[in-house]
Amino acid sequence: MKKGRPSSKPKGFRDGFYIDVRDKRTGTQVRLRNDTKAEMLQAAEHYKVAKEVTILGEHKKGEWVNADGEALAKKKKR
Repeated sequence: MKKGRPSSKPKGFRDGFYIDVRDKRTGTQVRLRNDTKAEMLQAAEHYKVAKEVTILGEHKKGEWVNADGEALAKKKKR
């Protein structure tokens, strides 16, 4: 049995392509990860029938990546 306090480090995203799916009535949110861009686009088309879908993009090596493969700048907290 494991004892002690749980880790305080938040879980990060795995490498892959993400979409955000929200239920139109309740507003509950689920983020779905796919290995390829084609799979992500297919999943987005599948869920658009009954849900609100937002394409979040690609996450690679701990950062969100734009279409050109460059890491997006992180916002600095003041």
